Amino acid sequence: MTKVIMYSTAFCPYCVMAERMLRARGVTEIEKIRVDLEPARRAEMMEKTGRRTVPQIFIGGTHVGGYDDLAKLDRSDGLMKLLAA
Repeated sequence: MTKVIMYSTAFCPYCVMAERMLRARGVTEIEKIRVDLEPARRAEMMEKTGRRTVPQIFIGGTHVGGYDDLAKLDRSDGLMKLLAA
């Protein structure tokens, strides 16, 4: 399965929902980058995505976006295709 990276914080309900959705789709390993513990990583996230909010999810080399973007991708059957690539 494709590598999944998620920029997150400790108290983020959208991060929890995103992780739950990914696990329900068979993802067993998610590399979590805690931007609340490592401020430099938040700057990295913002540079890569142009966004300040978490979660920011990458599947393979593709920036999916946040939870709403992930849910939209799932509804359009794109999430499973991206995970299988």
